[in-house]
Amino acid sequence: MQISLVTLASNPRVRPPFHTVRHSRGVTEIWPSPPIAAAPLVLRGRRFDAAHPAVMGIVNRTPDSFYAAARYTDLEPGLVAVDRLIAEGADLIDVGGVRAGQQGGEVSVEAEIGRVRPFLLAVRERHPDVILSLDTWRSEVAAACAPAGVDLINDTWAGADSDLLAVAAELGAGYVVSHTGGLPPRTDPVNISYGPDPDDVVHDVLAGLAAGASRAVAAGVPAERVLIDPTLDFGKTTRHSLRVLRATGAVAGLGFPVLQALSRKDFVGETLDLAVDERLFGTLAATAIAGWLGTTVFRAHDVVATRQVVDMVASVRGERPPLVAVRGEP
Repeated sequence: MQISLVTLASNPRVRPPFHTVRHSRGVTEIWPSPPIAAAPLVLRGRRFDAAHPAVMGIVNRTPDSFYAAARYTDLEPGLVAVDRLIAEGADLIDVGGVRAGQQGGEVSVEAEIGRVRPFLLAVRERHPDVILSLDTWRSEVAAACAPAGVDLINDTWAGADSDLLAVAAELGAGYVVSHTGGLPPRTDPVNISYGPDPDDVVHDVLAGLAAGASRAVAAGVPAERVLIDPTLDFGKTTRHSLRVLRATGAVAGLGFPVLQALSRKDFVGETLDLAVDERLFGTLAATAIAGWLGTTVFRAHDVVATRQVVDMVASVRGERPPLVAVRGEP
């Protein structure tokens, strides 16, 4: 079939950017512009990039995490969960000791340390080479966990503790720069506004992540260890999160590896009107889009499904070759 570029150009439903490929038979195909290459992340001597995206398995040392299946308050079941996540294809293990939202009781610094430090030490002894991520916004917690050899500080509250970045740099760990719209830790977003234009939230995310990444590098964290996370749901309504997810390519364009924490989040639940236990398919759809648009690391409860999706997307992008070629090579 012959495709007319004039017709396409005059069709308001066809939006750039796109490029054309003209075959010898005179047929012209329209292809989306190539997606932005995912910036590499390097931790513990391992490199993750567009060809080798990383899956971050979640272990919550909390009795009230929003997803019950990821709660591990007892040490041994948590360690067995880590064994399983690694076997399923997780590249990093992210351990947290406080629920992100405002539901649930207050957790003191001492209580948070008591939840995560012994567990991280036990994981390190059991899996000496695993990449460990600590999900905390408190510098005291990060410093207390130094003996576990933490590789990444997942600061999900955008520098609420101004000393946390310095601790990460001192530990030689990577650092996650997040965007929360200025909300303090454990604040749920209600009627948040970034301005009259629907893309105002995107502009705020890009400016905030760029500034945060610059601060991290200036503090001594190497650029290849600085992750930027648009942090969907944090300081954002569902419409905000959907808008920011569509702008993942612009986030990747900032030049740092992108982390997307999409797993079973409220924006998926509200979009599809589904409970937490029913949000896997919506999560995977969002994961595929984020991967296509240049995300390097995916924080996930469902490692097997996420691993298959991100690897398949990497292959469709042309970054990752198929593992087998029963039908032969081209």
